[in-house]
Amino acid sequence: MAATDFIVGIELGSTEITGIAGKKNSDGSIKILAYASEHSSDCIKKGIIYNLDKTTQCLTSVINKLEQTLEATVKKVYVGIGGQSIRSIHNTETKQLNEDTKISQALIDSIMNSNHELSLIDQEILAVEPQEYKLGNNQLTNEPVGIPTDRIEAHFLNIIARSSLKSNIRHCFRQTGYEVAEYLISPLITANVLLTDSEKRSGCALIDLGADTTTVSVYKNNILRHLAVIPLGGANITKDLCSLFIEEEDAEQLKLNYASAYTELTENDEEPNKEYNLDGKCTIRARKLEEVVEARVKEILENVWNQIKVSGYSDKLLAGVVITGGGAKMPNIDKAFTLTTQIEKIRIALSSSLEIENETPTNLTDGTQNTLMGILSVGKENCCKIDPRKGHQLDFINDLQEKEEAEKLKAEKQAEAERIKAEQEAEAERVRAEQRAEAERIRQLQEAKLQQEKERTQKRIAECDELLNEARKLLHAKKYKFALTKAEEAQSMRLIEREGEIEELIREILKQKKDNNPFSNWFTKLRNGAEEMMND
Repeated sequence: MAATDFIVGIELGSTEITGIAGKKNSDGSIKILAYASEHSSDCIKKGIIYNLDKTTQCLTSVINKLEQTLEATVKKVYVGIGGQSIRSIHNTETKQLNEDTKISQALIDSIMNSNHELSLIDQEILAVEPQEYKLGNNQLTNEPVGIPTDRIEAHFLNIIARSSLKSNIRHCFRQTGYEVAEYLISPLITANVLLTDSEKRSGCALIDLGADTTTVSVYKNNILRHLAVIPLGGANITKDLCSLFIEEEDAEQLKLNYASAYTELTENDEEPNKEYNLDGKCTIRARKLEEVVEARVKEILENVWNQIKVSGYSDKLLAGVVITGGGAKMPNIDKAFTLTTQIEKIRIALSSSLEIENETPTNLTDGTQNTLMGILSVGKENCCKIDPRKGHQLDFINDLQEKEEAEKLKAEKQAEAERIKAEQEAEAERVRAEQRAEAERIRQLQEAKLQQEKERTQKRIAECDELLNEARKLLHAKKYKFALTKAEEAQSMRLIEREGEIEELIREILKQKKDNNPFSNWFTKLRNGAEEMMND
């Protein structure tokens, strides 16, 4: 029988885009009506869309599968927003008031609006978590409305992300033709279905160990205090194993079958040469697997611990740490975390606290789909597309609304096309600027090279001139042998500028050497005397 009342949630993960449809019962439980998924590793990385067309195709496929199971048409969906660019920043807004001014909700809203006007470069505020309000000089409260004071200082935790994160998701859904009922912050949704009120109140860190990213959320006094997304996850372990010349699929299976986040020193002592074999495809020594896995796990957990310390609440987490996500299934992950942070109170949360009425796909309770279940739990509007003509009289108001919605959608598509065109033109200009800068850099390098060549030539000419001067001095002192050596040394430098001068000097040295040779002089005199005697 076709469903007519249901909620649809979509999560855009780095490995899969997943969709779920369900219905809330009066007793608070949820009935799962449909589930679908599509691989997304070739269009989404670290929770960020980088291929709009492929993401659109995956979304369409997922929702179509849900519709086939539901035997109904989906009109709108609830979408989770996550990814590497999401983080939290603090901001303080202060207002000076007249003496004993009673705080009103309008004043709080005004301060909140001022916070939303915070100037951010290429970032946008996705959500705001009020922290505390300081009234007067020292009074702190979470509920300031109704309290008289002359000064209010509001502390906010803004959850921000790159502007393109939400706009890319919006673009993809416009292309699919489905509406977005609401954008939900994935880490907040996950915390709502996994953490108890007691844990949030006492102080707790939620660690979501995903495939490409690890999300850290810190709570205290029922308030989110810090949020960060670390660009490391379980996929990094797989890539490390691939560096040992193992195929990616085999590396993933080795990780799932044999990897442990922490190994006792004595566990492999009895079998130092122990190996793991994957159906004859590949073999790896147990100790090597242990080294590779534990090194990467340690890096991830050290980054997690650093974020907890950055929050300023590392010593205030009375409820300890809750670990979820696919990485939470790795054996001894709690021991590894305790070894890194010295925190001993750790809870592994593979499934949410939601009560599910019927049988569900196994992966909905393995820690990887808690965010998707959380999206489903907070949805309120019916996501089914109902034809008002069936069983109801259609009046002109419905026609008018449909026309207005069509015009609005057309305007939004046109605005989106103009935005994309502007981004493409800006990107082209950036590329041209980089090319111009590169051409200028190459020109400057060539000029510098020519200058260096010129300086080297001038230096060699100076050295050659010095040799020629020394040769002339030696010639003047009638030290013909040494003069010739200096001249030939200058000639070996092969300077075209001095080639004629050097040859002339060598001829002069040889001539003077010959003219001043004693034997040659004596022979000349003897020959001249003989010629005179013959003439007489």
